[in-house]
Amino acid sequence: MSSKTVSLATYLFIRLRQLGVGAMQKGVPGGFFLLALDQMKSTGLRWVGNCNELNAGYAADGYARIKGISALFTQYGVGELSALNAVAGSYAEFSPVVHMVGCPSRKTYQTEGIVQHSLGDGNLRVHAGIWKNYTVAQAALIEPRTATDLVDKTLQTCVQESRPVYLEIPSDMITLQVQKDSLANLLRVFPPANDPKREDQVIDTILNQMYASKQPYILVDGLAAPDQIIDEINEFSRVTGFPTMSYTFGGGIVDGSLLNYHGVYAGKFGKLDFTSYTDTADLALLFSPFLTNVNTQGYTSIPPKDITICFHRKAIEIGDKESHFLHVKSFLRKLLQKIDISRLPNPAKASSIPKIRDVQKSLPPPDLSAPIDQDTFYLRLSSYFRPKDVIVCANATPLPGGRDFVLPPKTTLINSPIWLSIGHMLPAAQGISLAQRELKTGGRTILLEGDGSFQVSAQELSTIIKHKLDVCIFLINNDGYTYERMIHGAEEDYNDIARWNYLLAPEMMGAPRKGEGDYKVETYDVGTWGDLMPVLESASFGDGKGLKIVNVRMDRMDMASRFKPALKAQGDLLRAIPVE
Repeated sequence: MSSKTVSLATYLFIRLRQLGVGAMQKGVPGGFFLLALDQMKSTGLRWVGNCNELNAGYAADGYARIKGISALFTQYGVGELSALNAVAGSYAEFSPVVHMVGCPSRKTYQTEGIVQHSLGDGNLRVHAGIWKNYTVAQAALIEPRTATDLVDKTLQTCVQESRPVYLEIPSDMITLQVQKDSLANLLRVFPPANDPKREDQVIDTILNQMYASKQPYILVDGLAAPDQIIDEINEFSRVTGFPTMSYTFGGGIVDGSLLNYHGVYAGKFGKLDFTSYTDTADLALLFSPFLTNVNTQGYTSIPPKDITICFHRKAIEIGDKESHFLHVKSFLRKLLQKIDISRLPNPAKASSIPKIRDVQKSLPPPDLSAPIDQDTFYLRLSSYFRPKDVIVCANATPLPGGRDFVLPPKTTLINSPIWLSIGHMLPAAQGISLAQRELKTGGRTILLEGDGSFQVSAQELSTIIKHKLDVCIFLINNDGYTYERMIHGAEEDYNDIARWNYLLAPEMMGAPRKGEGDYKVETYDVGTWGDLMPVLESASFGDGKGLKIVNVRMDRMDMASRFKPALKAQGDLLRAIPVE
């Protein structure tokens, strides 16, 4: 071994560390990559050890949403396919996960042996073939001369595209010695500069439309986070003063303390109705849109294309005719420098647009004897949040409920706009909390989980406990799949779930008993406002330390009232007789 070389695994791990990865998500250690795990500690990477590969993939997704990249190591065949659902979700929702797979040796590939975790037909590359559909780049590290270049290019693509990549690592390549001199240079992950002349032309066009408009507004979506333009969007909203709203996926992107921020735009299905303004607007400035049926309430809250300027990661679209391939971050910085505030419109109707913070302020004190309800739970819970918190909404009733949050500045809201995999968010919260710890943000990880979702991936509670992570869980216990009940089969047993005693889960999964150990675990059972309010006001509960679980009992048919028509419409569509 030369001082000028390192093993291929070490090279890969050092590159991951340089990009900001501090921990490796993984389920069961696999025989094809055990030697790689021996080399992690020397590079500073830590091993998480999830309960299974699916949950590890979910955790990697959560970690990546906070740190901008994450790493997942799975075993050939059985492990990688278990993680497929999670990685597909990361691909769909632009979460950059590096998925490494420990594979049989190159010799085994060449002889087409019948080996464990294969299909027994000698086709050992069959698993690798599926990943082209779910990752933005794939690389088989089988050639010593090109292995490090492939690693570098694949990792660059992961960051630049903000999507998962796939690395196939044969077991005999793990300890292969490779030159390490290129490690002295960090990977270039920033986009190339825009053409200044073209940039200026597009900026002038946009500014002229802004100055000429009478009733403009800003609409922000969640891809602003992977697009890395959160600061630019907030500055744009502050400088222009235009009425600003967000889609559900974009909650938390805009500073909720800005006077011109109104809340989540959900068309006719939101707690607030902005349509009296938006329906007569003449300019919509749409940032990082992800216009899925879920995010736009069945496409009912998408502005007309002819009045819309869309700011995408790599393109600016003006109306329904012009599309310009420009990188958005540097473009917005230049646009901000050229805005003439004196020429901006001050729409008279803006003062009549309702604001979610005003709705929160107008809430009367709760009837302490009344049951906790979906319509006001999320508004009241908002007072518990603090700057730098990360709030995670499960793919259940918390997803539409979270639209009613009033969020402090520098708060991050995590939800799913398209993949909507049940069980996603508990493991994601584990990854998020780990990322928060590494970044030392001081913020808390707060998960709003459904009872059905919890039952899918509950074992990751043990990973949270094992690593003594700080996570607060509000478990919405409404006796089954309320979301689905609203669509179809309200009283059918397929929408029922087993009735768990959720508050016993921490002890079963290794948490110390009360008063024992140095990891604080608190559990609460609440069903009325009189139960919940003292918990929220407790200093111990609010300190963000340790694991906290609140079993929030709600009625099985309770749902945010403004969202019920949307679910009813889904049910009506489902039951409609097809036209022959």
